[in-house]
This record gives sequence, structure tokens and C-alpha cells, in this order.
Amino acid sequence: MMERLQKILAQAGIASRRRAEEMILAGRVRVNGQVVNKLGAQVDPARDKILVDNQPVVVETKAYFLLYKPRGYISDRDDTAEYKTALDLVPGNLRLFAAGRLDMNSEGLLFLTNDGELANRLTHPRYEHEKEYLALVFGAPDDKTLERFVRGIPYEGEWLRADTVARTGRHQQFGEAGRDETWLRIVLHEGKKRQIRHLSAALGHPVKRLIRVRIGPLLLGKLQVGKWRKLTGDEVAQLRKQAQPRGTRKTSNVKRQASNVERK
Repeated sequence: MMERLQKILAQAGIASRRRAEEMILAGRVRVNGQVVNKLGAQVDPARDKILVDNQPVVVETKAYFLLYKPRGYISDRDDTAEYKTALDLVPGNLRLFAAGRLDMNSEGLLFLTNDGELANRLTHPRYEHEKEYLALVFGAPDDKTLERFVRGIPYEGEWLRADTVARTGRHQQFGEAGRDETWLRIVLHEGKKRQIRHLSAALGHPVKRLIRVRIGPLLLGKLQVGKWRKLTGDEVAQLRKQAQPRGTRKTSNVKRQASNVERK
């Protein structure tokens, strides 16, 4: 099946489609021994030999997994690090990566795939995919503090803020809030490094436990710690439909549905 060259490179996880276009224009891509340095070329990955920087491009069968990442695991693979990687919790030899990382001390939903193009759409702020978290924080944030979460704060040259934040019940499926602790439900559409932890600490309520329960339409649900499952065909189709720039798709009620499901 013929596809645009830059799309094939993105699907193979080489780079985002825009970055793949830059690589083509820079003359770094060869097809059947010939340098391709113009956009628009079409290739058949099943028949054509594609090289990037003289390294073969392998287009794997697309795979999509949901994983409950435990605390103490990193989200990606780093052969120089001594930490355990969540990628090893999914068996097989697929070259997977996490679309939207969690820091080592955070837990919850990871979307693992080898579909570079879809992963880029899910993680790029332009597409405004919501990420929903349950945060167990020290203390009892008052209404003014919750307003500050949404209004935001400056932090090391960036502006950190939440889309929405609300106190939620003391009893959650992940455990009960202790004395002088509060569960918060926080929604973001950006994924700045340790954003919730920095924001919460700066507002006087450091995070004790942080769990991601949703990415766009994908829900953690009842998945157990360290366990994984494959996405269904319907879920992949829904994900692709959601992975469109805001304004090209109808506004959904995913956020409301997800919150209702998590509270059951």
C-alpha cells in the first residue's frame, strides 16, 4: 500500500511527521538506494527499502496498550539508568514507547504504542487532549487555593496551571485520605514536567500520591497496578477520531463521562 514517505517515517516512530519532512528535505532519507529530498514521494513499506541516516526503517504492526504504571518505574527506556522501566511490564519484542510520560514516583495510566504519528497527536499541546489525575495532597486546600491552581503561578520561566481542580471524596479506589490529607481531581491539557507536583508544593499542599486516571477518552478504570491490556478496535478508532486539532471535531462530553465513571 502506497503512503507518503513522511507518514511512514512517523508511523515507524522515527520522528513526528513535521520532523520527518525536515529529514527528507535535508537529504537524510534514501528509498531503494536513491536519496529522496523532496516532499510528496510515496512508498510501499512492504516492498521499498527505506533508510534514514543509512539505517533501515522497519514498520512494525501497530500495537496499542494501556498499562497501570506502578511507582518506582520510569516511563521510557534508558539503558544507562538503573531504574526499572514500565515498558518491560508488557511482554513481547515490540518497540513500544509511552505517549505522555509519568515521573518515577507517579503512577497510573500509560498509553504504550509504536504508532509515532498517533502518539505525537496525543502528546502535543496543540491538540489539547485532557489528562486527568487524582492527587492526594497534604492539608486541606481552601477555595482560594483551588482558584490559584486554575489561575496558575510562574515557575522557572513557565506558567503552571490546571484546567480544572476540585476536591473529591476521601474514599477512592486507590485508598483513603488520612488525617489532614485531601484527594484532588485535576485536569490538564499540557504535560509540563512534574507540573502538578510543582504547582501543589508552591501553593502549600505537596503531593503525597499522584495517579493518572485518564488520557483523552482512555480510562484507567479497574486496571490493577502493573497490569496491562490491549486497546480494542473501537477504542483505537475513537482515539484516532479524538486525535484531531480542536475545531475540526465536535466537542465531546468525555470529561464528564470519565469523571462519572471514576466516581462509581
